[in-house]
Amino acid sequence: MADIVIVASAFGVAQVREHGHHAYVPVAAEVGAAGFEVRRELLPAGPDGAVSTELLTALGRLIASRGLWSVYSTPATLYTHDGALDKAAVRGALAEAQALDARIVKFQLGGFADEASADTLAELLRGSRARALVENGQEAVGGSLAQFRNLFAALEAAGVDDALGMTFDVGNWQWPGEAPLDCARVLAPYVEYIHCKGVAGEGARRFAVAPAGNDARFTAVLAALPGDVPRGIEFPFDTTDLAADANRHVAWLKAA
Repeated sequence: MADIVIVASAFGVAQVREHGHHAYVPVAAEVGAAGFEVRRELLPAGPDGAVSTELLTALGRLIASRGLWSVYSTPATLYTHDGALDKAAVRGALAEAQALDARIVKFQLGGFADEASADTLAELLRGSRARALVENGQEAVGGSLAQFRNLFAALEAAGVDDALGMTFDVGNWQWPGEAPLDCARVLAPYVEYIHCKGVAGEGARRFAVAPAGNDARFTAVLAALPGDVPRGIEFPFDTTDLAADANRHVAWLKAA
């Protein structure tokens, strides 16, 4: 049975910004989650944009004290818009993940085209306690199946394919117009973490929702992906009874 991770934003973006991640860690533990995903964009930052090392360390200790392990999600991209490896962004995110004592650090892909700088990337990631994963985003750049297929092919060709894994976001593929099931069939060998959510709306007005219990398309995607990797809840809980809704969805996703 897969571990279930609750993404902090599932408790509400505005609420986490107001009350802090620490307010929701006990809820995640009480409803049976195994992990808690910290979102960098919801953390308070100083005038220079930096997140306090002390804050991350204290948050990591709180998460561990509740019997959970942590994921550190960063909007940092592995590659700049012009396709260059962003060494500074990678180093910065790894340092923050280390302060949190995260098990996983999750990057966005960015503007990767064909040149992976594979050896350099592998060297940057070597020695990190957190496992580095790259997630498909909601933009055409950083969210196309071709980019991810070419990235992992380049890493394999360089013999460093073990340096980086993938976070497969089931819902995000729909923003750039990719078919999630097609992507799952191609990328399953690289997937080490799954972000679970349904999508409602059209065009730019799409938004994350809980997958319906009878959603055959969502179930088919899960079936095409590894069954033993962690599954993250990234859709918003019902705030009228937040704990009950979180408990129900944790149990459902364990069995899905």
